[in-house]
Amino acid sequence: MNIHIVYAHPSATSLNAALREEMTAELEALGHIATVSDLYAMKWKAVADYDDFGDVDNDGFMAAAGEAHANGTQTADITAEQEKVLAADALILQFPLWWFTMPAIMKGWFDRVFTNGFGYGDNRTWKRYGDGRLTGKRAMIVTTTGAAESHLSDRGVNGDIEHLLFPINHGILFYTGMDVLPPVAVTGAGRLDREGYARTAAHLRERLRTLATTEPIAFRPQDSGDYDEHRRLKPGLERPQTAGFDLHIA
Repeated sequence: MNIHIVYAHPSATSLNAALREEMTAELEALGHIATVSDLYAMKWKAVADYDDFGDVDNDGFMAAAGEAHANGTQTADITAEQEKVLAADALILQFPLWWFTMPAIMKGWFDRVFTNGFGYGDNRTWKRYGDGRLTGKRAMIVTTTGAAESHLSDRGVNGDIEHLLFPINHGILFYTGMDVLPPVAVTGAGRLDREGYARTAAHLRERLRTLATTEPIAFRPQDSGDYDEHRRLKPGLERPQTAGFDLHIA
């Protein structure tokens, strides 16, 4: 498999940097091709704006992005990242959880790379949620957080980690058609001792070994028949005592 890692951490001596090295070494040992977009090292431009599009006729931002993608006038850095994604069988996002989401530089990577015509939309239909340009690829989040595991549980003060990551897993990765695997979340990162790191690295390596076979999160495709004409889940299809984000998992 060709695995592309999109990595966002500013420190070369961080836990995230060590785990990234663990990942690339394990993937290569397994015979995979591992590529990395190290966003801080690349000094990635995080702000999506009209400078990304070159000479376009459309004034509307989404329309201008689509025109630039279709006509090949978008900037070279965007095109290069899109080609990396298209070449990959699986996409791994690695980042520390900052203010309950990804760092701004990674959000900016999605804003600029998953553009109109690539991540969403086309001239015929608007395929999304289980369908789209990136259908057939796998995706997985690897994230670290200083919060304890109990803080990120179903009754934890920070909220369930699966819910915190729902906007990324469902709203970005599944939206574009990818099969989304359960995340690897390293909790209590600031208090991780040598033994804790060894357990974390071993778990991460195991998840990489099963990357092709792990059952993805059972998000409901938009066109599965589970939603009515208003894109609302039909009554009676939910699991008992579920609400909110969990309604969209079959």
